[in-house]
Amino acid sequence: MFDYEALRVLWWMLLGALLIGFAVMDGFDLGVGALLPVIGRSADERRVLINTIGPVWEGNQVWLIVGAAAIFAAWPAAYALAFSCFYLAMLLVLLALILRPVGFTFREKIDDPRWRRVWDGALFISGVVPALVFGIAFGNVLIGIPFDYDVDLRLSYTGGLWSLLTPFALLCGAVSLTMLLAHGGSYLALKTQGVLATRAAQATRIASLLTILLFAAAGVWVATRLPGYQLSSLLAHNGPSNPLGKSVTTTAHAWTDNYRRYPWMMVAPLIGFVAAFCALALAGRKPTLTFVATALTCVGVILTAGLSLFPFLMPSSLHPDVSLTIWDASSSASTLATMAVVTAVFLPMIVLYTAWVYRVLRGPVTLDTINRDSHGHY
Repeated sequence: MFDYEALRVLWWMLLGALLIGFAVMDGFDLGVGALLPVIGRSADERRVLINTIGPVWEGNQVWLIVGAAAIFAAWPAAYALAFSCFYLAMLLVLLALILRPVGFTFREKIDDPRWRRVWDGALFISGVVPALVFGIAFGNVLIGIPFDYDVDLRLSYTGGLWSLLTPFALLCGAVSLTMLLAHGGSYLALKTQGVLATRAAQATRIASLLTILLFAAAGVWVATRLPGYQLSSLLAHNGPSNPLGKSVTTTAHAWTDNYRRYPWMMVAPLIGFVAAFCALALAGRKPTLTFVATALTCVGVILTAGLSLFPFLMPSSLHPDVSLTIWDASSSASTLATMAVVTAVFLPMIVLYTAWVYRVLRGPVTLDTINRDSHGHY
């Protein structure tokens, strides 16, 4: 049905869709965790905030699992490289994500304010760390990762955890964090009432403004100061996956070349900026539209990063010629085709089931609701 080149592009698009799905669906969970001590001023208020995401966070995390599985199956070389180079960073994310179910489960086991504060702190960490680390990882991909392959395709990596924390990568981490704080705040404004909704709307406004400023700063940095990567030769888009079969050069403004070549791609950053401005303007007045706006902010920011990188998946700062692209890091054509059929069957089922769950769980969460069925809530 599709040739090898089309399948590679299709799976690049599907990977982007899954990353966006994770940011939109699990992103507000992370944002709620990060905002827990800011919006919740008492143990009861924090319990209300926790129960806004309590019934849905596990389902939302499916997007992360599916995204990781898609990278493993469709882009095995990129999967191996990412989990080798970002091993310690991914371990931090994993440990932080483990704190979330543990915090939910144990917070109400003992009726002691100090006990609850400990687990509230754990939930805060479980929101901040992944949001920050994912952005830092994207920043390092744009900078280039210090890896190389020998003639037998054996990987060598010369970086470390601290080398990931460059100024530009930290800026990208800040964009990711503020973006998800705005998304979490808009969700809380939608799912709570009274003073909690007011505080959530204020947090959404502040986080949206910071997202606009930081996203603009990152864009200026990429356009003026950050060297990018450009293919100078490639064997074939339909050829076997071999990262040693091309030439890559690093040039100034290379990450903006796609936008000059295809002006329609400017829609991506435009979506990010316009949506963030809408969230800033609508917060506190139109909760549903504000939530849609913060979701579209996530869409615009991630699309901007993906379109800037295309066709690169993992550029190498150590030896640019071995950078991984969508043309030389994919699985076989038969694997991609089989997975495309499976995805076409199961992804709509996941989307429809998720939509049904949110329809059933619609409406605000209040302390009275929790107290009426205390054992049925976190």
